[in-house]
Amino acid sequence: MFRLRATHHRYFIVLPVFTAFIWFGGLLAMLLTWLISGRPKYVSQEGSVAYISDVGASFVKPLFVVICCITGVGFLLCLILERLLRHKGRLVPEMRKREHVLGILAIVGASIAMWGLILLSGFDTKRYTALHRLFLLVFMLGVALSAIFTVVEYRWVAQDYPDIHQLRCAYIAKAIVAGSLILLAIVFAITLYYAPNVGGVIEWAIAFGFTLYLLTFWYDLRMAKKTQELLVDKEGATKEGAGDS
Repeated sequence: MFRLRATHHRYFIVLPVFTAFIWFGGLLAMLLTWLISGRPKYVSQEGSVAYISDVGASFVKPLFVVICCITGVGFLLCLILERLLRHKGRLVPEMRKREHVLGILAIVGASIAMWGLILLSGFDTKRYTALHRLFLLVFMLGVALSAIFTVVEYRWVAQDYPDIHQLRCAYIAKAIVAGSLILLAIVFAITLYYAPNVGGVIEWAIAFGFTLYLLTFWYDLRMAKKTQELLVDKEGATKEGAGDS
């Protein structure tokens, strides 16, 4: 039987909600800045649609750096927190070593994504075009790898707990959101060189869509309440059975 911590589950869900809020709010502020300014064409801009990096290389670069740093760190911490809660029994524990390995690999992928996001914001596209695109690729690959490992991990964990339907919903939601973002990222990589305006629209769509992926961790960590209730019920049933005997 796993020992339960007294910490309330609501404290856990603050992290993904806060991270998603900072990311979405920062992107929205940057987009509105470009639109309200009359859609100016920046020095690094190729088509008529400004990329996030074009806006981020302008006078709003400090904002861009801050939201990227907070989002990158928050994304990594969400996976670390999920791993700790699963280890402590606040989330359903893993039954096999393979799930544990996948969880660690997901954290490694999130770490790669974090550094890619932080570095791409510092090496802006106006002054360091090649480095910026390299770190953008690192960020996207990190998120994709982390998402794939997480989805597979959740699917295998869900097979061991068929009565907990939230687990199945969790990995299906993650698979749909992550799969859509990966497909859009592939299209973005093509349009970046052959259709800059389309690429700009897709990049904004991917960025805002990443908010949804961050919010899937809100659902995951929220399950700490259900898991606690389930384990408490099992522990109570065990004690009653021992008392009857």
